[in-house]
Amino acid sequence: MYNLQLTPEQLEIRNTVREFVARKIKPAALKPARLEAAEQPLLVDLIDEASQLGLRALALSEAAGGAGADNLTCCMVSEELAAGDLDIAAVLGETWVLAHVLFDRLMTPEQRERLLPQFLADERYHIALAREEPGRDRSLGIHYHRPDQNEPGFATTAVRAGDGWIINGLKHEVVNASCARLFVVEVATAVGGTSALLAPRDTPGLTVHERGSHTRRRHGACGEIIFKDCRVPAENLLGPEGQSKLGLEIQRHIPQRLALQLGIGRAAYEAALDYAQMRVQGGRRIIEHQAIGAKLADAATRLAAARSVIWQAAWSSDHPEAFADRSLPDLPLVSVAKLFASEGIYRATKDAAECFGAMGVMRDMPLQKYVQDALICLHSGESSSDTRLRIAEAIAGHRRAPASAALAAE
Repeated sequence: MYNLQLTPEQLEIRNTVREFVARKIKPAALKPARLEAAEQPLLVDLIDEASQLGLRALALSEAAGGAGADNLTCCMVSEELAAGDLDIAAVLGETWVLAHVLFDRLMTPEQRERLLPQFLADERYHIALAREEPGRDRSLGIHYHRPDQNEPGFATTAVRAGDGWIINGLKHEVVNASCARLFVVEVATAVGGTSALLAPRDTPGLTVHERGSHTRRRHGACGEIIFKDCRVPAENLLGPEGQSKLGLEIQRHIPQRLALQLGIGRAAYEAALDYAQMRVQGGRRIIEHQAIGAKLADAATRLAAARSVIWQAAWSSDHPEAFADRSLPDLPLVSVAKLFASEGIYRATKDAAECFGAMGVMRDMPLQKYVQDALICLHSGESSSDTRLRIAEAIAGHRRAPASAALAAE
């Protein structure tokens, strides 16, 4: 089982990021003018500073020029960053996950030799996954104890034309859309299945439309990508046609997305704790009032339990042998963590906001932002009811096709 005592390297990384968040990110992210604004612009300069600390390549292997951090370490860093600003955490997390998946796992040597130097040389080189499409994935649900026979394919298509591919279609809710230099696009081709293509931002026929924070359903500079006769070279195909392994690789890193939610809940809890120790009512600090103390106790308990299941899911993804020798239960721990953490963190955030009374809903206070951020995370990706059914299937011994499960987990 994983050891809850962090290594000296993990402690150093966590403390460095925590100090950076407290000194740089929080003062900028929590300015009242920014909290009140309908649009919350991305803090690009702070992302650049975080990239200079090595966070953009946190999960990339040391051999490829990164820090080589494991899933558990990445979860800790995601939590620390999200406690300061969720968009910064989402942008950097998406980039370091895709950098590891692409450069360390899926690219051919030729692709790596061509694109890795560009990634390492440019602090603003971010990566985005273009997968989501209007009307797809979230509305699918699952067929309990039955295969997904009628799962729709991607509407975005790629057709082979000479020495290249022609992409046409629309992707929405693309994390990092506004800042990515490289897009990984999942498409349908003539052979069936799912294929993945690499499309640099400056490719003719690729258009990015940014979406405001008030309309978004995900964090991390989301936007919409339109492909109209977008031509990419044939050598930009990632893996065999129709046999993309991208979804399975990304599934291992879902605990890091849950850690973003944990950062939101922790920030809300810490703000409520500070306020409760300062605010005096009835001749004593409100933390000494039973109702407030109970709310803070519930929030702290939910956050501690959520962190435990997230860390266990992260550790297990790095140590699959723990399932083989039955050190861990034969359960989908990522789904367990998602179900428990998403709901628990949202409730903890609401409890923290209620400690402020009417002030908790004021637009120039951070608590309304934390509640909104937690609500967006709660309803991003697969619904809690579908996640429950996946866990129920696992308990009953039903094994769903891995590719389908990975796609739905997104």
